[in-house]
Amino acid sequence: MQLEKNKELIRIGVFYDGNYFFHVSNYYNYVHSKHSRISISGLHDFIRNKVASVEYGPMGFAHSQIVDAHYFRSRPGAAEASQKGNLLYYDRVFDDILMSEGITTHYLPQKSNAGGNSRFDKSIDVLLALEAFDLAFHNRFDVIVLIASDSDYVPLARKLNSLGVRIMLLSWDFDYRDDYGNHRVTRTSQDLLNMVTYPVYMEEIINEPKPEEIPLVESLFVNKDSGAKNEQPTPEQEEEPLGEDYEVSTILSVKSGYGFIKYPPLNLFFHYEAVVGCDFNDLEPGDQVKFRIVTNEKGDDVAMDVELTSRTA
Repeated sequence: MQLEKNKELIRIGVFYDGNYFFHVSNYYNYVHSKHSRISISGLHDFIRNKVASVEYGPMGFAHSQIVDAHYFRSRPGAAEASQKGNLLYYDRVFDDILMSEGITTHYLPQKSNAGGNSRFDKSIDVLLALEAFDLAFHNRFDVIVLIASDSDYVPLARKLNSLGVRIMLLSWDFDYRDDYGNHRVTRTSQDLLNMVTYPVYMEEIINEPKPEEIPLVESLFVNKDSGAKNEQPTPEQEEEPLGEDYEVSTILSVKSGYGFIKYPPLNLFFHYEAVVGCDFNDLEPGDQVKFRIVTNEKGDDVAMDVELTSRTA
């Protein structure tokens, strides 16, 4: 039974937990068989269709519009980014994409722990919650779409429910290996799922779409045949001293999201997030790379800051 509507147009607000979305997009680009990033414009079309379907039925697309969208993320400062290849450049490329889709960006500096390793800061979650509630309180939206997974958003969901705002949650659950070779599991908080009006399990829709959903699912991913990938040229490699902390060897194998470097007596694991200066998907067995060796939480040596230095013919 459809809910009664007091407005013909469904006003949608979209709120991205950028740290989470970036992780999900990396997963589909490097690990999943799609090997492509999520398209922002395609995702927004999917959201409009999904909201229209649950609110009005299959014919309701024309009556749903995204009237506001916000992207929240912590990110490293200029000094740290300058040490990681073209990270600043690619950040600005993505900013251009967000701006072209009318998304307002909110950034906070990424803080580091005592050991100097960057970690996502929970204050960005607080900023998202405050902004979403403030805009909802002023009656900006009929439906708020959260792209998030953290239980930290449960208080926000409770407050939005008290305002009568419907909540759609887009969530992904999957396993992966981080840049230190540790096994990680991404799971959406069950408490958060219980608080929202419309939970949408994206990995199920993407992996096993219904026939009518196939066009929307295909449009969720960047079409590499369009030439978009070539708009971000591979950085030219400059001859420079390796420094005391770097080693040089060749790539033995490249798999879905990770690979191994020849380094006797054991081969070194590396993750796609450890690659700098080029795209992980461009690396091939036999390529010569330079890298640093670090120790993961299990005590195993892994490669970090992996950079292509020469390519086999």
